[in-house]
Amino acid sequence: MPAISCQGLTKRYGSIVALDNLALTVEDRVIFGFLGPNGAGKTTALKIFTGLSKPTSGRAWVAGEEVVSHSRSLQSKIGYLPEEPAFYNWMTGREYLVFVGQLFSLSSKDIKKRCGELLELVDLSRDASRRVSGYSRGMRQRLGIAQALMNKPAVLFLDEPCSALDPLGRAEVLDTLVRLKEQATTVFMSSHILADVERVCDTVGIIDRGRLVVESGVEELRQRFAHPVFEIEFEQAAAPVVGLLESLPWVENVNAGEEGNLFKLRVTARDIATAKVELPKVIARSGLTLRQYQMVLPTLEEVFIELVGNKKE
Repeated sequence: MPAISCQGLTKRYGSIVALDNLALTVEDRVIFGFLGPNGAGKTTALKIFTGLSKPTSGRAWVAGEEVVSHSRSLQSKIGYLPEEPAFYNWMTGREYLVFVGQLFSLSSKDIKKRCGELLELVDLSRDASRRVSGYSRGMRQRLGIAQALMNKPAVLFLDEPCSALDPLGRAEVLDTLVRLKEQATTVFMSSHILADVERVCDTVGIIDRGRLVVESGVEELRQRFAHPVFEIEFEQAAAPVVGLLESLPWVENVNAGEEGNLFKLRVTARDIATAKVELPKVIARSGLTLRQYQMVLPTLEEVFIELVGNKKE
């Protein structure tokens, strides 16, 4: 049984269509990255999956439960961190987690044990007695993740967990998400920061204007939309090689540039099989001193731009 699934999920606000017939399946025990530009419908989907908003039409299931508003059974199986979590700043980090445990009606013994586990997981054990008002933005996000895990949810929803964080805060939160892989918890993480998703997610779904563009594993997505590109560095000027490559039928494009004393080529091939065989021969016949030769796959950012970045209104 998948951890999350939906069929025909649509949400309208008057004439505005925030979600348009969304169909999605997220397998159990993965970190799923839900990607899209601002306003694509990511937060709307999360609010529906967590029962905080009703769809205009369509159905959704999370952790074996059909999603309906105010379902106590569903709430017991999920955790949720909104994009801008709110805290009682006069509480310490530990007091806040105790408070959340009490809201879930956990016993004092279970709360104490769970607090210790979660503070260690999010690396806040040493700061547990500090008031939340003194926490950095990254620390507050990690505390938010801890509170969302208090009830040992089967599915954890995170809405833009790294948004507005500085590089150190982002690194801290991402490290926490990596550790979550060991907890056998399904994580549904919305984001527009592609490098973060690329680092921690197993699978991704890309949404644009309320519609799902593609859903795939990260590596499969790269391979599927990969342009066969070869990066080459020479110690000498490579103008003759550039001219030759541009005349070959299996070469689509050649970009040349200089960096310091190195001459760099980025060769995009129409025929990858031919390029793998013929390009080394061209380099060998050139007589130039080769410093680097590698085939590169696109980043998730390059795939994203190809799929949604160049669309016009």
